[in-house]
Amino acid sequence: MEQRAFFKTVIGIAVPVGLQSMLQSSFAMIDQLMVGQLGSRAVAAVEVAGRPAFIFSMVLGAVAAITGIMISQYLGMKNETMADRSLSVNLAAVTALAGLFTALCLLFPQGIVRIFVEDDPEIIALGRGYLVRIAWTYLPMGIASILSVMVRCMNRASWPLYAGISAAVVNTALNYALIFGRFGFPALGVTGAAAASVISQLVNVLMIAVMFYRARGRQFRFSLALGKPGWRQFAGMLLPILVNEFLWSVGQNVNTFIYGHIGTGELAAMSLTGPVQGLFIGALGGVSQAAGILIGKRLGAGEYEQAYRESKTLMWYGLAGSLVLSALLIWLRRPYVQLYNVERPVQEMAAGLLLVFAILAPVKVANMILGGGIIRSGGKTACIMVIDMIGTWLVGAPLGLFTAFVLHMPIEWVYLILSQEELVRLFMGIIIFKRRNWMKSLSPGTE
Repeated sequence: MEQRAFFKTVIGIAVPVGLQSMLQSSFAMIDQLMVGQLGSRAVAAVEVAGRPAFIFSMVLGAVAAITGIMISQYLGMKNETMADRSLSVNLAAVTALAGLFTALCLLFPQGIVRIFVEDDPEIIALGRGYLVRIAWTYLPMGIASILSVMVRCMNRASWPLYAGISAAVVNTALNYALIFGRFGFPALGVTGAAAASVISQLVNVLMIAVMFYRARGRQFRFSLALGKPGWRQFAGMLLPILVNEFLWSVGQNVNTFIYGHIGTGELAAMSLTGPVQGLFIGALGGVSQAAGILIGKRLGAGEYEQAYRESKTLMWYGLAGSLVLSALLIWLRRPYVQLYNVERPVQEMAAGLLLVFAILAPVKVANMILGGGIIRSGGKTACIMVIDMIGTWLVGAPLGLFTAFVLHMPIEWVYLILSQEELVRLFMGIIIFKRRNWMKSLSPGTE
C-alpha cells in the first residue's frame, strides 16, 4: 500500500513536469520542423544561434534546482517564511543572469555565431537575425521557471503544464504565420521563428504568474533576508552548480564546434536530433524533479532511511521509462528525419545519430535522476560539479576532438565515443550515492 501511494505521488509530480518539459522542448522541435522546410543552412543557423539559449537554459536549470532544494526542504520543516525567502533570492539571481545573457547576445550577435561555423556568410547572417530576437526570451523563461518550482512544491504540479500547453499552441500558430507568411503576416523565415518564441514565452510567464498568485501569492512576502547561515548555504549550493552547468554547457558547445567544423551537413544532421533529445529527456525529467522535491522533503524532515529507499525506487522508475522510450525512438527515427526538407545524406546521418542516442539514453537518464535530482536534494552540488567536470572536460571533449580531427571518424562514431563520458559520470555518482554522505538537512535559517 505504501509503495502504491509513493508511486501515485511520483506520477502526480513527474507526469505534469515531464509533459511541461516536453512542451518546452516542442518549441525547439516546432522551430526546427518549420525552419527545416527552408533548407539545411536555415537549420544550421538556428542551431548555432540557439547555443547561448542552451547555455542559459542549463544555468537556469541550475538555479531552479537550487530553488527546489531549498523550498522543498523548508516546506518539509514547515518553515514557510524561509521557503518564501528562498524563492525571493532565486528570483533575483535568475533576473540578473537573464539580463547578462540578453545583453551579451544583443551586443555581440555576429561574434557569437561565428564561434560555431566557418566562414559561411548565409548561416552567419541568418543566425545573427535569429539570435538578437531569441535573446528576449531569456527573462520571461527564467521568471516562469522559478515561479513554477514553488507552484509544484505547493502540490499543484499540473498547473504549469496548462500554461505550457497554451504557450505551445501560440508558438505553433505564430511559427506557421511568421515563418511562411500566412494569415496576412509577412514571411520572415528564421527571424519569424524567433519572434514566435518570444511571444509564446511572454504568454507562458503571464499565466505562470497568475497561477503562482493563486497558489501562494496572497501569503508570499518578497525578502532577501536569509540570515548568515542561509546565505552561506545558498552560496555553497549555488556557486558550484552555476559553475558546473555553465562549464558543462560550454562543453556541449565544444561538441557543436566539432560538428560544425566536420561539415555543414553534419551540423545540420546533429541539429535535427536536438528537439528529439529534448523531448526524450524532458519526458523523464519529471522523475528527476520529483526526486528533488520528494527526497528533499524527506531530508528536511530528517527521514534519511526513507529517503534512501525511495531514491532507489526512483532510479528503477527512470530505467524502465528510458528503455521504453529508447525502443520507441529506434522505431520512429527514420519517419522523423524524413519530415525535414534536407538532403538525403543529412537525413541518414540524423537517423544514425538518433540510434546512438537511443542506445545511450538510459545512462543519460540515470545520471539526470541520480545527480540532478537525488544527490542534489541534500545540497551536495559540489560533488555533482566534480563529476560533471571530469566527464565533460577529461573524457568527452578530448575524445570528441581526437576522433573528429585526428582520426577523422564519421559523426555517428564521434558522438558515440565522446558520449562515454556518461558512463564515467554514472560510475562516480553511484559511489557517492552508496556512501550516503549526500543526505543532509539545510539549516533552518533565521526568522
